[in-house]
Amino acid sequence: MAGVLERIRRAKRPPFHALTVEQARTAYELGAEVLDLPRAPLHRVDRLELPGADGTPLAARHYLPSAAPRGTLLYLHGGGFTIGGLATHDSLCRQLALHSAAGVLSIDYRLAPEHRFPAAVEDTWAALRWLAQGGLAGVEPTRLAIGGDSAGGTLAAVGALLARDAGLPLRAQLLITPGTAAHADSASHRLYANGFLLDAVTIEWFFDHYIDRSQRHDWRFAPLEAPELDGVAPAAVILAECDPLVDEGLAYADRLRAAGVPVELDLVRGVTHDFIKMGRVLEEARAAHAFAGAALRRAFEP
Repeated sequence: MAGVLERIRRAKRPPFHALTVEQARTAYELGAEVLDLPRAPLHRVDRLELPGADGTPLAARHYLPSAAPRGTLLYLHGGGFTIGGLATHDSLCRQLALHSAAGVLSIDYRLAPEHRFPAAVEDTWAALRWLAQGGLAGVEPTRLAIGGDSAGGTLAAVGALLARDAGLPLRAQLLITPGTAAHADSASHRLYANGFLLDAVTIEWFFDHYIDRSQRHDWRFAPLEAPELDGVAPAAVILAECDPLVDEGLAYADRLRAAGVPVELDLVRGVTHDFIKMGRVLEEARAAHAFAGAALRRAFEP
């Protein structure tokens, strides 16, 4: 991991917060899969559209590892609610499909600052409800899970809470390095504020684009603020030790356990935020793919 960080420093790429949003999106897409595993071949990858919360169609990709997948994972990509998309997480979605033997539906939810909070939450819920109502042929509405990384992990946690409140049963929630707190003020945010891939100034840049400061205690942004976590789907949580978000990820896993929710936790030592997308160079990323896949396989067992 230290070698990866050193190579990133030597490349002298400008940080996202020094760019315009459009420049940051382009830079992220160009570099997103440099350290990722090559895109694995699957049985089929379908491109489709589904109805978004505001009526605008959302682009999506449906990854099928076989003709008879075990279930379906709705996947929300990371990128601080501001950057990222279907292309940046294509390799990761393929790995999740392969390891879980489940279908993966990745959606292009609306991004900030054009679409501020709670637009991404509304699109997440619209997609989950669409799946549960039989919107996608071949998908069993009783065999659904939700997952995501970073900001997508936040959206997945929120989607699991919304599903519980609506009486929509989910088999699992997969939370990869999620943000869960209202403010970036934990010890890990201070310890890993600079030089560990996700810097404090970049986090604030993302947040400022996405949400007003006065709204940050809304649990749809900070699921740690949710009054009750009882009854949400069982969780598989993957955290990186050297990540500003690690403390709030641990706090959320602890709250889930305290509420009686089954939790499988993988705290990966010595790696930074976004390590999950570095399978080409990090054995830990490949092991995390397998951990996630095994958790989903168990969740989708009859």
